[in-house]
Amino acid sequence: MKNRRKAFTLIELMIVIVILGLLAAMVMPSLTGKGEEAKRNLVCVQMKSIYNGSLDMFKINNSMYPTTAEGLEALAENPDSEKYSNYSQSGYFKDAKIPKDSWGNNFIYINNDGNVELISLGADKKEGGEDEAADIKMSECK
Repeated sequence: MKNRRKAFTLIELMIVIVILGLLAAMVMPSLTGKGEEAKRNLVCVQMKSIYNGSLDMFKINNSMYPTTAEGLEALAENPDSEKYSNYSQSGYFKDAKIPKDSWGNNFIYINNDGNVELISLGADKKEGGEDEAADIKMSECK
């Protein structure tokens, strides 16, 4: 009896590699860009969470939102114990950690006479930009 090894031939391996390559070529274009879109959507969720959670609790306790100068830092540590005498002893963020956007940047906080806006500079980390590099404003989130 002949001793035959069972294995794939070079042709069979090449066919499998070509098929996998064709599948990847069809699937990859639909997946590219989805990661950045997911990050942008997550930023909107984060901003709404900060606004509806921490900022609203701050306002309930202190009858006003922090000023633009005090920023989100006011939610981690009381900036003025006389002005904010009802400040939560534990702060308004877990472990006094200010959340960052999907790209690791701080959110920009603006209080214009009680009209609060949160902004993320987006993927390019610069003000302005277009498409995927555009700034993300809470007021423009769906």
